[in-house]
Amino acid sequence: MTSETAFSALNRFGLGARPGEADGLGDARDWLLGQLRPGIPGSFSGLPGSRQYLAREQAYLARARTGRNAGDDGQEPAVDAVAGFRQSFGADLQREYGTRLRHALATDQGFLERLVRFWSNHFAVSVDKFAALLYAAPMEREAIRPHLLGKFGDLLVSASQHPGMLRYLDNAQSIGERSPMAERRARRGQQLGLNENLAREILELHTLGVDGGYTQDDVRELARALTGWSTPAPLDERVSARRLQREPLGPHGAVFRGVAHEPGARVVLGKRYREAGADQAEAILRDLALHPSTARHLAGKLARHFVADDPPAALVDALAARYLDSGGDLGAMTRALVGHPLAWSASARKFKTPDDFLVSALRAFAITDVPDPRRVIGLLDRMGQPPFNPRSPAGFADDAGAWAGADGLFKRMQVAEVLAGMVPPGATPGARAQAVIGPRLDAETRRAMAGAESPAQGIAVLLASPAFQWRT
Repeated sequence: MTSETAFSALNRFGLGARPGEADGLGDARDWLLGQLRPGIPGSFSGLPGSRQYLAREQAYLARARTGRNAGDDGQEPAVDAVAGFRQSFGADLQREYGTRLRHALATDQGFLERLVRFWSNHFAVSVDKFAALLYAAPMEREAIRPHLLGKFGDLLVSASQHPGMLRYLDNAQSIGERSPMAERRARRGQQLGLNENLAREILELHTLGVDGGYTQDDVRELARALTGWSTPAPLDERVSARRLQREPLGPHGAVFRGVAHEPGARVVLGKRYREAGADQAEAILRDLALHPSTARHLAGKLARHFVADDPPAALVDALAARYLDSGGDLGAMTRALVGHPLAWSASARKFKTPDDFLVSALRAFAITDVPDPRRVIGLLDRMGQPPFNPRSPAGFADDAGAWAGADGLFKRMQVAEVLAGMVPPGATPGARAQAVIGPRLDAETRRAMAGAESPAQGIAVLLASPAFQWRT
């Protein structure tokens, strides 16, 4: 393997090279494949799970209602309750984000961690929606990490059933039109309806893709099958924490409400699914996971993320074929990506997102101790990629056009200066550049670093350079 291949493994497939890492890499492909050992790192073990957050959230909102702080419609707390909520749970959120950041800086499994970020963004939950605020970070730990290299059907079901997704895409409030709950409330003059958000995004974003061959009828039928998949709904009714232990739909606090489920068989993509309660929607999802359009959609996104904004068609074809041949096995598709010659093409490169840029910059200078993660997270906010906040179920954009504009580049230059100030004394910009980007270091960047007035300025020049902005 050439040194260029080693640096590609570290910087394009991984989260960024650390000093000396390229020297002992060995075979780059073997190094990447050796990282494919999924699991939840021990550094996350002390964080609350979704069940705990649900119980604590219910207790907080019960107190807010007692104090007459809830909104009149019962769906969202009033402004003062929202402010109090953020104050009560702010330390938890900072701990979540800080733990995730520190793990990215210290991990020896940069490729695996990039896969976590990729699939987490594929099943994006945005914390700008109050109902999902507490659940995006635990969803990544609970629903994404355990299924990175298993069957996509398991990942799809796990993500779709998670409280974060059910809250974010409003399925927790979706009521079957002919369900017992709808009929009971209709007699009281209350209007409750079907919500199609989760069903639409499952088809458009998570499985088949926008051109995957589904119709509006398929959206509505899937939405009906999904009715009943919910949470204990602390935002619209008082529910005791004990209820979280009763017949959960998933292991993280979601529940199946049979009284809200639309009865009857459903037809999706021409196939009929019998009435089976909670299992009806799961059967549909597992079939969607093995659809050829899903294979194509996932293969295209994976190749786009790791190789190029416009990935080679032959690579996408090969990944989609491996996915289908393996029965939707993500580990098999990932290994096929690493083993394909086109994934190592000299033209393969990706422009770094703000998160890529920040994490790779800190790793380049072996910075793992971040005493106040709020400062670093604030830099991501400044660059337009705050953690778990894409403001869209489509997730953060994954192409250069979204991040390489003049304003974005100017902000990166400002952030580069801040990051340079975090580097411990003694770092030599030129030597460090050679260690972390190797053959990608161009003559112009060398000259600019050499002409810097101080080591800190030289570091800022390196971090702001075009050579450092690309995962190559």
